[in-house]
This record gives sequence, C-alpha cells and structure tokens, in this order.
Amino acid sequence: MYEELQKLPLEYNVIALSKVTKVRAAQLMMLRKKFRETIRIRIIKNKVAQRAFEKITNIPKIEDLSKLLEGQCALMFTKINPFQLNLIFDKNKILLAAKDGDIASSNILINAGNTGINPGPVLSEFKEANVPTKIDQGTIWVVRDTLVAKPGDRISGKLASVLNKVGIKPIEAGISVSFAIAEGLVLHDNELRIDLSEYSEGLAKCVAESFALATETGYVTAENIGFLLIKAQQNAVAVSMESGYVTESTIGQLLAKCTTNASALEAVLIKQGYDPK
Repeated sequence: MYEELQKLPLEYNVIALSKVTKVRAAQLMMLRKKFRETIRIRIIKNKVAQRAFEKITNIPKIEDLSKLLEGQCALMFTKINPFQLNLIFDKNKILLAAKDGDIASSNILINAGNTGINPGPVLSEFKEANVPTKIDQGTIWVVRDTLVAKPGDRISGKLASVLNKVGIKPIEAGISVSFAIAEGLVLHDNELRIDLSEYSEGLAKCVAESFALATETGYVTAENIGFLLIKAQQNAVAVSMESGYVTESTIGQLLAKCTTNASALEAVLIKQGYDPK
C-alpha cells in the first residue's frame, strides 16, 4: 500500500478523497466493479497514506490532502474531472434496507393496501410505528397512506423492521467526493456539488438575456442575425407605411390604408350631407 500510494498519484491527474465511515461494503464493491477501468479506489490506512505522500514532491497541494485523512477514508485516482466524478457517484447511489439508527434522507411513506403479512407479533410493530392496520382475508392491511418518517428523523429498530417487512428500502446510500486535487487545483466538497437542473436553468437564462441585449442594441451575432434582419425589415416597412413611401413590399398595404382612409372620410362627409351619387 505504501509503495502503491506513491505511484498512483503520478499515473492519474485527479486525486479524490471520500469519507466512507458510514458506507457499506456492498456499495464500494459495486462501484469498484463498475468503474474498474476508469477509477482506482483504495481504502487506506491514514498514517500509511500520509507517509507515502510525504515522499511525493512534484504534485502541488498533496500535503493539503494529507491533512484531511481522518476517520475511514477512501482515495480515488482517476482521469475523470472531479465535478463529473461527483455526478457519476450521485447517479450510482443505491437504496438499502433501513437499520436501527439510520437517518431518513426523505419522507418515508407506507402506502395503504395489503401487506401480505400474516397476523401475529408483527402487529405490535405496526402499532409502535403508528401505522393503522386491520386484518382482512387472513393478512394485515394498512388502512391508509401513512408518513412514518421525515427527512432528518432517526429510524427506530421497530420501524426499520416494519419497513423491511413491507419491502421498503428508504436509505439512499453512496459515496461522494469530499476533497479533490486536479492538476494543482484544490476543490472542497461544497464546490463540487452541482445542481444540474439549477445550472441548466441559469445558463438558459443567461443565453436568453444575452440574446435580448444583443438584439436590442443591434449587435450582430451568428445566433441573432436572422432575427435582426426580420426586425429591420419590419421597421423599414413601418417607416415606409408611415411616410407613404411606395415599394413592392408596401404597395398593397398602402392601397389598403388609402381605401380605409377614403371610406372613413366618406362616412364623415355623408354625416355632413354629402351625397356620393
């Protein structure tokens, strides 16, 4: 491990740290298997890693990474940029059965209906979890949709047992990047979290506002040239119409305008006694 941790940072341009204190072995096995070719994941002994990194002098900021090696840590060596790495991990989170002491990350709902569970001591567990039930056709039925936990709530052993029995896996599990070094750039966990929908909305808003500003000021770009030409044509037609300047584009509209004005004048004259005959 000591020797490997001196070689891997030189083979990859991104070194990422993940705290895995509460990460289950099954999750790490799944990630290792899925990304075997692109991400080297190593569960380390902190002291060994710190001593190995002391030998590396040509990677900027690696000493900052060493200072963060506390608790159970995993190091990841890859050529994937840290932002994309975090998004990959977000997309590969799995749902696990609840255990006593787990914290709910979202609302946990037990839906009304037949659980398929035979009556017995389990009824007391439903009762302690405040889930209303009834016995029908020899099985336990949940009377109505019941919210049993909110985000941040601690899941008791009894509730965990009930959730397992009804087949609900409420614990979203996965790993995330806590700290990363990418070609001398240091990135912390709060900088690595990207809300793609929020980012996309912000980008779309910027594009729309830039397009509107360029169009309003007459600044020509490849994106707005067509719209500017249409706007210019419309303005030219409006000036021609207002000034009575005859062109192939305005002759029809000018004749229609003249006809309308003549009809209006005729109506006024008729009211004053003019006989068009």
